[in-house]
Amino acid sequence: MTLPVLTTERLILRQICAEDLDRHMTLLNTPPVMRHLGGVQPRSVIAAKHEASRAGFAANGFGFMIMEERATGEFVGHCGLRHVAHPLAHNPHDHEIGWLVREDRWRRGYAHEAMRAVIDWAFTVHAVPHLVALTCDANAGSWRLMEKLGMERRDDLAFADPEASPEENPVIQYALTCAQWAARA
Repeated sequence: MTLPVLTTERLILRQICAEDLDRHMTLLNTPPVMRHLGGVQPRSVIAAKHEASRAGFAANGFGFMIMEERATGEFVGHCGLRHVAHPLAHNPHDHEIGWLVREDRWRRGYAHEAMRAVIDWAFTVHAVPHLVALTCDANAGSWRLMEKLGMERRDDLAFADPEASPEENPVIQYALTCAQWAARA
């Protein structure tokens, strides 16, 4: 098992390992969870995302991580930090945060708790000057969390994705600077 990268009051955030793929496919790659992320994905796509996260940690010291409940050890979701991954984004060198929480753990504050730790880690350990997060207008739960985290919508970073449904367009971005984050502390 991989050692924790971050811990919060209720969560352990650890690097993704090969053994996580089956649980990810069962618990996170579901229609409700993937609704605004292109729908349920083939195993090969999720496996490639896991590999990209492991490669990101090897190259940069950051990537997406598994979220586990401290009390039970159960797989809750994943979250993390990476360079903007969407190939159509105009800002591929920016640092992007993101998260997924399994459906039976929604509305428990896990994403908020995890992302506060990830944002602090990005700014204090990795000296990231600013962060972005991507979503769409239809994903109100996502952009509301971005706003709760102090992020501001950046319409200048929005873009259309011809592969996505009309409901998922445009792709919008929210941003947060290190100074904004420090002012909230």
